[in-house]
Amino acid sequence: MVASPARHTDSGPRSDTDSGTDSDPVSGTVSADVPALTLDDIRAARKTLSGVARVTALEGSRHLSELVGSPVHLKCENLQRTGSFKVRGAYVRIAAMSAEERSRGVVAASAGNHAQGVALAASLLGVRSTVFMPMGAPLPKIAATRDYGARVRLHGHVVDETLRAARDYAAETGAVFIHPFDHPDIVAGQGTVGLEILEQCPQVRTIVVGVGGGGLAAGVALAVKTLRPDVRVIGVQAEGAAAYPPSLAAGRPVALESMATMADGIKVGRPGDVPFKIVDELVDEIRTVSEDALSSALLLCLERAKLVVEPAGASPVAALLTSPTSFEGPVVAVLSGGNVDPLVLQRTLRHGMAAAGRYLSLRLRLTDRPGALAALLGELSVADANVLDVSHVRTDPRLGLTEAEVELHLETKGPEHCAEVTAALRRAGYTVTG
Repeated sequence: MVASPARHTDSGPRSDTDSGTDSDPVSGTVSADVPALTLDDIRAARKTLSGVARVTALEGSRHLSELVGSPVHLKCENLQRTGSFKVRGAYVRIAAMSAEERSRGVVAASAGNHAQGVALAASLLGVRSTVFMPMGAPLPKIAATRDYGARVRLHGHVVDETLRAARDYAAETGAVFIHPFDHPDIVAGQGTVGLEILEQCPQVRTIVVGVGGGGLAAGVALAVKTLRPDVRVIGVQAEGAAAYPPSLAAGRPVALESMATMADGIKVGRPGDVPFKIVDELVDEIRTVSEDALSSALLLCLERAKLVVEPAGASPVAALLTSPTSFEGPVVAVLSGGNVDPLVLQRTLRHGMAAAGRYLSLRLRLTDRPGALAALLGELSVADANVLDVSHVRTDPRLGLTEAEVELHLETKGPEHCAEVTAALRRAGYTVTG
């Protein structure tokens, strides 16, 4: 579950196609001259963002505090403009461009959060924006990106294909490519989250942040470690898209061959050169979390904190749920985004309920006669289980002539209640087969 980064300082040759600082996440190269970032850059970014980005709330979580054994606070970047922290870096990046560069417009590639951040930032600064999004991107995210003022072009089925299309567009038209995480201005903008945390929670001992390409983790770590080197910064990745552990072990960004996670916001196949160097030097630890933990965390945020958070944004909470006693408090968990597709939210919540033992699926056999189903539902009512779905099978060679099989999906109160419901059905004479 845990990968502790070694401190590497060596780096190899680098191939670059954009302004000497951006790298292609799928190229497998690493920068030999990554520009140095300082706290002054982050402070300058904060001035740039004044009146643009919100100083998002820091909310206490009683449930997580009891679980961890010390105060836990949630940094609500899901309530930021555009629904994520991404607008911070995007605005700082575009604001730093020259008038000539702005006249050429900007282009970006993203499945959602970076797309919306670039679209809003460009609109606020009077710059034309084109955003490439995967063909399977959620419709609400496409609509929001358009509403913020960008021209949306759908291309490819994965972000890597979309990224290449955006770079090709930049080469053809002269538009400036706005990388989602691999640029000093982007990292500086995201680092303003760290400054806010230190001001809102001066007693903080541990900051937990989700990690995809690494822009947010790098910015937060740089701001926090410069001012408070005693504060631990822990990054969190999804198990199915964890590029940092092997990259840190190799001492350079390494591309994953495949990825699979519900957390699209941190589903990045290769760390960026700029954030990698900072993460390697300043982030204390990278942890990975399971899909069950991500869905359970999303459910907890919704039910206990009354906050809508996307799976990537819930990754720090997933880490707290996975190993609650391993964090020194007070703890601040950064909820990085809340842009979740309603259909994904529905599936994730159901998955979270199952992971928490509050969703029970079973099959049982009963006599195929009038009133049999009503009697079964009566037993479930007595057991206080909520029936979500019922389906029948009558024509199966495994069944007797007078038998029917019923598949049930039930909402329960937890693992103990699941066992009680199953036991009650068996006592009532039903054969539970699954």
